[in-house]
Amino acid sequence: MAKDGPTAEAERLLEEAGDALDRGEGEEALDLAARGERAARRAGATELLPDLILLQASALNDLGRSREALSRADALLRGSPRDTAAMLERAFALWELVRLPEARSQLQELLQLVPDDAWGHHLLGLVAERLGDAKEARRRFSRARRLDPREFPEPVHLSQGEFDKAVEDALEGLPAPVRGYLSNVAIAVEDLPADDDLLASDPPLSPAILGIFRGSPFGEKGSMDPWSHFPSSIVLYQKNLERAAADRAQLIEQIGVTLVHEVGHFLGLDEEELWERGLD
Repeated sequence: MAKDGPTAEAERLLEEAGDALDRGEGEEALDLAARGERAARRAGATELLPDLILLQASALNDLGRSREALSRADALLRGSPRDTAAMLERAFALWELVRLPEARSQLQELLQLVPDDAWGHHLLGLVAERLGDAKEARRRFSRARRLDPREFPEPVHLSQGEFDKAVEDALEGLPAPVRGYLSNVAIAVEDLPADDDLLASDPPLSPAILGIFRGSPFGEKGSMDPWSHFPSSIVLYQKNLERAAADRAQLIEQIGVTLVHEVGHFLGLDEEELWERGLD
């Protein structure tokens, strides 16, 4: 028997939302999944709701809207407390919001149900690293690599000297007038962002950020930014950059891209202007 219109529509939207998410089209995936949820509720097709709500949580996390993602994951877990996919999305949202003890607790619960979840181990490694437990972080990262070596390969690594050289080369590649503007801007490399970096904004910045500009944009004074009273600086985060690259060449390229992005912030460009200029 053919399914009625709203049910068929909900199934179509579910499939299209999944495809959009796979392509990295977060906004489209979110819209399609929300429309699918409405169609499923009209049709009484409650069996489709968990997948549609989970897709919304995933899309919201991908879009950096982790508070909303957390709300969607919570809604799903209220009805299905042992939904491990929802647990993982909830843990990821908590990680993004720098609510680390809660993220750790959620991941431990997840891994009790699915001990070989590679993403669960990897994310728990990230949480442990931020909480200062380097031994636990290495153990979790190693477990994730064994479980899924394609998804979690050994990170690319540069020595401190090699990394500094890549930053210097990227600086040399900037136009001379821009380098002139940077004469009083410190360029630094740190392993990971500090909590102060992340919690200075609301919502917090992602712990996975690749770099940050601290201070007031060029030509501006008296910012409400908590870093505005310090000399302007650009910081690149080495461990995050190394995890974001598939190989050495891509890492060196990403160092340059991140530096240019943060220089754009120093020059007073917002995210939309950076995108328009190809600096995102």
